[in-house]
Amino acid sequence: MTTVERPPVDAAELRPVSSDLFRALLRRQATSVTVVTAVARATDPAYRGGIGAPIRAGFTATSFTSVSLDPPLVSFCLGTASSSWPVLARAEHVAVHLLTAGQRDAATIFATSGIDRFAAYPDWSPGPFGVPLLTGVLARLFCRVVHRVPAGDHTLVIAEPLALGDGGDGTPLVHHRGGYTVPVPR
Repeated sequence: MTTVERPPVDAAELRPVSSDLFRALLRRQATSVTVVTAVARATDPAYRGGIGAPIRAGFTATSFTSVSLDPPLVSFCLGTASSSWPVLARAEHVAVHLLTAGQRDAATIFATSGIDRFAAYPDWSPGPFGVPLLTGVLARLFCRVVHRVPAGDHTLVIAEPLALGDGGDGTPLVHHRGGYTVPVPR
C-alpha cells in the first residue's frame, strides 16, 4: 500500500460555502460558450383550442461537457426557473452549438430573458424535427436527450450526439470572470 504525504490544511483557508462565494469561485473557471436550442410540441393541440405549433427555446450555456466516449454522451445544465426549461423538460432532441470568437452577439442574445431570441438572432434555420440550427458556429452537435437528472435548482441534461456539424477551425468564445473573451494564441 502506498501512502501519500499531504501537507496540513490551514483551517483559516476554509470558509463556509455561500451561494455568492460559490458563484465568485466559479467565475474564475474559463469555459467554452455554447448555445443550446430545442423544440417541443405545444401542450394544447390545435383541436383543443391551442395553437398546436411547436415551441422553440434557446439559451446560452457554459456548463457543456463531454460525459462518455462509449457511448458518446454530452451534458449541460439548465436552471428549472429558466424560461427555456418548459421546452427543455419535454424536448426529445437538442442542438448544441459551440460559438466562435465572433459570435458574442449570439451568446448575449440567447442569454437575454424576456425577448424572442430567434427573432433577435436571425442566423438560424430549422433542422431535423424543427430544432433550430445556428449558422457560422465552430461546431454543432445534434443530440437525442437520454436523461434529465434533477440537481438542486438546475437539471443536468445528458444527451447522445446523433450528428456532428463541423464549422471548421476557428477561435472559440470563452466565458471567464462574468464576461466573454477569447483564448490567447500560443
